[in-house]
Amino acid sequence: MRNKRILANGLLLLTAFIWGVAFVAQRVGMEYIGPFTFNGARFFLATLVLIPVTFFMEGKKKQNRPAETKSVCTPEEQKKQKKLLLLGGICCGTFLFCGATFQQVGLVFTTASKSAFITALYIVLVPVFSLFLKHKPSIQCWIGVVFGAIGLYLLCITESFQIARGDFIVLVGAFFWTGHVLTIDHFVTRGVSAVKLSLAQFAFCTLLSFCCMFLFEKPAWSAICSCAVLLLYTGVLSAGVGFTLQVIGQKYTNPTVASLLMSMESVFGALSGVILLHEILSLKELCGCAFMFAAIIISQIPKKGEFENYRKEISQ
Repeated sequence: MRNKRILANGLLLLTAFIWGVAFVAQRVGMEYIGPFTFNGARFFLATLVLIPVTFFMEGKKKQNRPAETKSVCTPEEQKKQKKLLLLGGICCGTFLFCGATFQQVGLVFTTASKSAFITALYIVLVPVFSLFLKHKPSIQCWIGVVFGAIGLYLLCITESFQIARGDFIVLVGAFFWTGHVLTIDHFVTRGVSAVKLSLAQFAFCTLLSFCCMFLFEKPAWSAICSCAVLLLYTGVLSAGVGFTLQVIGQKYTNPTVASLLMSMESVFGALSGVILLHEILSLKELCGCAFMFAAIIISQIPKKGEFENYRKEISQ
C-alpha cells in the first residue's frame, strides 16, 4: 500500500508539472491563433483522448464492483442519470469555457509566470465561495485569503495603484475556475461519474469555443498547423493524460496531500515561463508569488483529526 501511495504521489506531481508547462504552450500559442480557436482545438483533442479513457475506466469500475451491487438500473433511473450527466456537462462545460477563455485572452497581455499564480488563486477561493453552499471554511482558509490578497497586490498592482489588463483578465478567470470546481463537486457528490462528467464538459466546452471561433475569429488551417505541437501538448498531454494521471493518483493517496501536490502547478508554471520564455519577475513580483503560494498551502492545511487519519494511513 505504501509503494502505491508513493507512486500515486509521483503521478500527481508529474500532473502538476504537465499542467504548469502548459501555461507556456498556451502563451506561445497566442502568437499563431486566437483564443477561441486555440481552446476549441485543444478541448476537441482532449475530448478525443478521453473517449477511450472513459470506456476503459468505466469498464474496470464495473468489473471491480461487488456482485451484489451489479443490479441493473431501471429505465427511469438510467434516464435520470443521463439527464444529470447532460446537465452536469453543460454547467461544468460553461464554467470551463469561461475560465479557459479568460485565461487564454489574459495570456496575450501577461506572462505565463504571473498567470500561473493568479489562476491558482481558485484553490484559495473555493472554500470561501463554499459559504454559499453552507460549508464553513476553516481559520486556515481565511488566513490563506489574507495571504492571497497580499500576494495579488504585490504581483499585479502597479505603482499607480492599477492592475494590468492581462492580470485582471486572468483574475476574472480564477473566479470562473472556482465556480468550475464547486460545480463539479455538486454533480459528482450526486453520483455522476467523474470521468464521464469530464468527457461531457470537454465536449460542451469544445462546442462553445468553436461557435465563438466562427463568430469572432477567422481561423486559418495553416496557422492551426503552425502550432500543432502546442495544441497536442495542451489537448492530449495536459487535458487528456493529465486528467487520467490525476484520477489514478487521487485513488491511492490522501485528498489533502493530493491537492498540495497539484498546487505545485503554479510553481512549475512560473519556472517554465522563466526558463523557456526567459520571463523576468521583479523582486516585488517574486514576493507576490511567494505570498500567493503560501496562501495556497495554508488554505489546504488539514485539521488536527485529518492529520491523525493520514498518519495512520502512511503507517500501514
